Amino acid sequence: MAFAHINGIVVHYELLGDPDARNLIVFSNSLGTDFRIWLPVFDELADNVSVLVYDSRGHGLSGGADKPFGMDDLVEDLAGLVEHVGIKKAVFCGLSVGGLIVQGLYAKRPELVRKIVLCDTAPKIGVADTWNARIKAIRDNGMASIADGVMEKWFTPHFHEERDEDLDGYRVMFERQPASGYISTCEAIRDTDFSDILPTISVPTLLVVGDQDGSTPPELVRAASERIPGASLQVIEGCGHIPCVEQPEALAALIQQFIRKT
Repeated sequence: MAFAHINGIVVHYELLGDPDARNLIVFSNSLGTDFRIWLPVFDELADNVSVLVYDSRGHGLSGGADKPFGMDDLVEDLAGLVEHVGIKKAVFCGLSVGGLIVQGLYAKRPELVRKIVLCDTAPKIGVADTWNARIKAIRDNGMASIADGVMEKWFTPHFHEERDEDLDGYRVMFERQPASGYISTCEAIRDTDFSDILPTISVPTLLVVGDQDGSTPPELVRAASERIPGASLQVIEGCGHIPCVEQPEALAALIQQFIRKT
């Protein structure tokens, strides 16, 4: 566990391995989570893979929740952290809003990006009315008021039935995120459309989506994959919006196969 001052905030991160390793993956977490969602995937990766994980602004143990922020801030945080730990080039893997952050990073700092993995994400996620309604619900009644609905989108019915302890744990993770940081991230997602970036991506790109994703459905991710030259798409069966939690072995296998390719 480590902390750094990046772009005026404290960023919580952990570097597992060598920052100069060729097989280095930088993971960016989804809305309402922290970097612990990636640990089940790390456990499944080969020993020669190094990993950088971090809590995005306003989430987990990172700061920044006390002031409004936007997508540019989230992108600059990632670029600043990568430079802080001495990474010259890496594979970047982002989930949901983390995928938006990775798209934004490629647009601003393509020299840092060797390959891209976009999990359960798109260039534009949702519509303004939906995000505004969610923001209002949190302002009126707090994070817990929307937790059940979020869990339904995150995880499949099978997960709800068979992994109730895990479900309760991830609900606690969600409810403990700072409401102000969550709201600013919702606003950043609402106001972001990276559709014009996708056709410019020239590095190898893999898109992954759960077949039962309730937040970024497979057809949305498929449409995104078709806009990226040469991109590949993989659908994980029996999986919702958070494959790194629900199907970490499957996700790790796809990532491992992808990074082995030249």
